[in-house]
Order: sequence, then C-alpha cells, then structure tokens
Amino acid sequence: MSVLPSLGTLLHPSQFFSFKGVHPDPRKHLSSEHEIEVMPVPTLIRLPLQQHIGAEAEPIVERDDLVLKGQLIAKARGPVSANIHAPTSGRVIAVGHFTAPHPSGLPVPTITIRPDGEDKWGARLPRIRPEDASPEEIAAQVAAAGIVGMGGATFPSAVKLNLRAKYDLHTLVINGAECEPYLTCDDRLMRERAEEIADGIGIMGRALGVKNIIVAIESNKPQAIEVMSRYNRALDYTFQIKVVPTQYPMGSEKHLVRLLTGKETPARALTADLGVVVHNVATAHAVHNAVRYGEPLISRIVTVSGRAIKRPANVKVMIGTPMSEVIDHCGGFTEEPDRLLLGGPMMGQPISNRRVPIVKGANGILALAKSETPGSDVMPCIRCGRCVQSCPVGLTPFEMNARIQADDLDGAAKIGLMDCLTCGCCAYTCPGNIPLVQTFHFAKGKLAEKQSRKHQAEETKRLAEARKAREAAIAEAKRQMMLKRKAEMEAKKKAAAEKAAAEAAEAEPAMQQTQGEANS
Repeated sequence: MSVLPSLGTLLHPSQFFSFKGVHPDPRKHLSSEHEIEVMPVPTLIRLPLQQHIGAEAEPIVERDDLVLKGQLIAKARGPVSANIHAPTSGRVIAVGHFTAPHPSGLPVPTITIRPDGEDKWGARLPRIRPEDASPEEIAAQVAAAGIVGMGGATFPSAVKLNLRAKYDLHTLVINGAECEPYLTCDDRLMRERAEEIADGIGIMGRALGVKNIIVAIESNKPQAIEVMSRYNRALDYTFQIKVVPTQYPMGSEKHLVRLLTGKETPARALTADLGVVVHNVATAHAVHNAVRYGEPLISRIVTVSGRAIKRPANVKVMIGTPMSEVIDHCGGFTEEPDRLLLGGPMMGQPISNRRVPIVKGANGILALAKSETPGSDVMPCIRCGRCVQSCPVGLTPFEMNARIQADDLDGAAKIGLMDCLTCGCCAYTCPGNIPLVQTFHFAKGKLAEKQSRKHQAEETKRLAEARKAREAAIAEAKRQMMLKRKAEMEAKKKAAAEKAAAEAAEAEPAMQQTQGEANS
C-alpha cells in the first residue's frame, strides 16, 4: 500500500521513509519573491569546454570566426560529453585557456566570444513533434542541444534518457526540492513556467518509456506546489505532485528516491538499477525548449543572493557571462563579501576570481556577509559525533578526516570516502569549524589521480606486453616462413636430384648401345 502523499498534499514526516540530514536556515526570502528578470547581453562571453561530467567538448571554431546565436562551437567528444553553443552572436577572440569556476583557479580550455550586440540567431535545431517522435529521436535532440543536469550534477541528459535500453525503467522523478539555502531559481521557474516544465516532463517520460512520473517539491514552496498541481498533465502522462519535507540534502537523487519509494540505491549503483530516473525541473524546461523550438542550452536562471548583494534577484543569464557582470546587474555589493560562492552555501564552490563565467550547472551566486558565515577559527576534533549523526550516507566523517590527515587515503576509502556526497552536512554541524568537505574533495582528487596513474601504469604494461607478444609472433612467423622456404628449397633440390637420376637412368641403356656400336 502506498505511503506517499496524494496530489499536492503533505503527509507527516514520520510517514515518509526518512534519512539523516540537517535543517539549515533557508534564507530563501531574500530572493524568492523576485520574478525572473532577463539580463542584457554581456560585454564578453567565456565558455569552458568542460561544463559537464565526462570528456571536454572539442572546439570547431577558430579565432576571428564570426558566430551566430545558437551556433554549435564545440562538439561532444565521447559517449559522455555535451555540445556547447554560442549564447549570442559575435566574434571569437580566443580559443585558449581561462580561469575555471572552481576553487583551484586553474586555467581550463575556453572559447571567448566578444558579442556584437545584435543577438542574432543562426539556424536552430530542427523542431520535432514529441507526440510523433521515437524515444531515440527525442534523446538525439536533447544531445544535440547540449543539455545537462541543471541541478548542479551536470550529467549529460541524453545519456540518462537512453538508459531505457539498458534498464527496466518504470518511474521518472522530477526534482523540484531545491534544498540548498538561499537558492530560489527552481522555485521561481516552477511558479512562472509551470506549463512549459510540464511539457518537458512529458517529453522526457515518453523518451524513457516510464509508466509513472512524480514531481517532488519541498513543503516550503507552497506557490510552486499550487501552480505545478494545475499543470500536472502533458502528452499521455498525469503527474503526481509529492510534497516532501523541508530537509537538507533532500535534493540528493538517491535520498529523494529512498524517501519516495522506500528503496535504497546500493553504493556505487544508479537509481536506474531500481527502475527510477531523476531529472531536475530546470532540465525539463530546457528539454521543452530544445524539442518544441529547437533551442540549445545557451542560458539558465541563476539566483543572486546573500546580504552582501545590494539587490537579490533571479536572473536569466547567458551561459558564459562573467560573474562580475551578473553581480553588477544586481547593483553590486553593499559590503565586501566575507565569502563569494558559485552555487549554494552547502555545496557551492568558493570563488576568488570574479571574472569566472556562469556555466550550465551554476544555479546561484552568493555574496555572504560576515554575519552569515561561520567563524574561521579551526579547532581540533573532539570526536563529538555530530558529523556522524548528520551524515545522510551513514559515514564517520571524523574518522575519514583523521585518516586523510595521516595520509592514509586508502584507509579513508575503505570506510566510505568514495560514497561521500560532499553535501556539507558534517561541516555544517562541526563545532570545530573543520573544513571537512574541502578535505574530502582533496582526498577524492588525490585518489582519482592515484587511480589514474595506476591505470596508466597498467595500460603501459599491457601495451608493452602486447607489443612484446606481437614482436614474438612476428619473429615466430618469420621463423616459420624461413623453415617453410628451407623445406621448399630442400624439396626442390631433392626433386631436381631425383629427376636428374631418373633421366640418367633412362639415358644409360642408350649410352651403352652407342658405346657398343663404337667398339665394334
């Protein structure tokens, strides 16, 4: 019997399958009542070639090329990758490297465009009718549009839509939880674009071939719940609107599926193994635009918030717009921010260079005043266990941290490091302000590097062994060829000798007769 709430209603939290987490101050009021506004064309566009999980895109334009809005400028490379398109018309002024929107501040391959101000569209993708299109055609259109998961994971959406070929799927979950504090871009999108989102949901449902669709929205978004409940049907689907408790990290797809279905996704497995696929509401909106209008993913809604921002807002921004220009559009700072983040306060990336661009997975810019940030003094771990009590995955963060500090990365991996969501619950509850999330990110990076070196060494060894085997095979083939030729030569010599002997034997009587006649 189902324990899920009926359409648009909320059950008591005890009636859900629960998980651990935290309840940070949402602080969504700063921007939640600000309607989506469209930012003008920026003065510069910078497009990193890797705005998605997987292989970086391959540039197909060169410096001084003129490009039009929506034009493909970097194509997907490999099975897990995503196309990149020009967000506006202009001239390519560089195909090189620029600072990544990442705490490392390292340069990454980037295409830089100087807009011409005309914002002129080029040829759009051919529109398709989802009612008549096959699942393969829909997935191909989504791939061509360069759509990725817009909740922050940035997994290429077409890859997920093609999971029907490998898994027995029955349910599509649309994630409208938006559990990170401050962020309200998905909330506003549902309130203002519900009909378009619903159409995108129906299109994705058709592509996946599922029977059920659930739209999960946290209880602190009553207007979004009400509007989405009015637009709960598209194509051949009627959606269930499930109102879930307000808790972090409700937006984690494995935890959302656990809460809605009671089924737990095994470690290192996918929700697809349970027959469930999860997509974000903004992704559904992008799918609608791509399929119905042939528009690639060239812009997104971004929440600009924090008490250091003069005018908090939800802004439609072109992908590649410098963060500094978005901040200026919102009036700049009221004070120098104590912390500047790209994303939410729990999982967002600290940014030092304000010229870094907005990318496909960037759902927020937060300028936090000193009063909004925890103290910076780090104290030793007292093993209080608060991090354990809050970890939604059931790990022991303090023990993982201790092993990492002792340079025992393999030991940290053995007790679950690679299962860590880096959601920030442990750091949020830590009374010692220990930077646990940064430590886990660092350790995962080092392990990935170590694994990469190990894989490279194994691959080098395999190639060397393969080369040795090829050389041995070639040498053996040559030896066999020489033996064959030698045998053939010996056979020819033997045959020639036998022929000569036979001819001599045939000629001997005649010679004897001739000799006899000569003697007589």
